[in-house]
Amino acid sequence: MNFAIVGVTGNVGRKTLSLLEKSKLKISNLFLIASKKNVGKKIKFKKKKIKIEALENYNFAKAKITFFAAGSAISKRWAPIAAKKTVVIDNSSLFRMKKDVSLIVPEVNGNDIGNYKKTNIIANPNCSTAQLVMALKPLHDKFKIKRVVVSTYQ
Repeated sequence: MNFAIVGVTGNVGRKTLSLLEKSKLKISNLFLIASKKNVGKKIKFKKKKIKIEALENYNFAKAKITFFAAGSAISKRWAPIAAKKTVVIDNSSLFRMKKDVSLIVPEVNGNDIGNYKKTNIIANPNCSTAQLVMALKPLHDKFKIKRVVVSTYQ
């Protein structure tokens, strides 16, 4: 599988890269995408150095899946363009409440992932929500939770 990360030099992008490095996913080609100031720099991935490409010049058709880890402003401009050629997994808050975009937590509603085909974009919730719904899902299945009040201080 060919995979791309937009925003690879930021915190979320670097963590995504680190998790991919440890995963058992079979990645044929990995494309690292960032702003112009990082173009040409190399990042090591599985004993191989990969050059960073500019977002503005990148051909999204090169990857089957493109992970956006660059924030809402970048996602707003580039995710719809990318989604015409690749499946987009967006980590920003931009698409989380859009009715036509699948919001997926694999352990909770992984069966809904096929609905992404409407937009070719998959959203994920923020970190506190993902953890919360994973804990609440089995409780809801057994007791039918009607309301939860949560406060987070991030």
